[in-house]
Amino acid sequence: MNQTESTQATPKANASFFQVVKAVMWSMLGVRQQKGYEDDTAKITLKQAVIAGIIGGVVFVVSMLTFVHFVIKFASN
Repeated sequence: MNQTESTQATPKANASFFQVVKAVMWSMLGVRQQKGYEDDTAKITLKQAVIAGIIGGVVFVVSMLTFVHFVIKFASN
């Protein structure tokens, strides 16, 4: 094997949508096993993680605002 063959990176398998969502949810929760982390880093690209993180953050903020809105609405009655 020559040097050019050994320096070529092996293509990584793309993660599915649900794998990315699961990884982002675990990251937001702050709990992750080492094996799961290694699997995620091997499959998930930075672009997938950033997009899923932004979407997850927006969904979280909207759900909290909706929850607070309903609590204030029903508490004032």
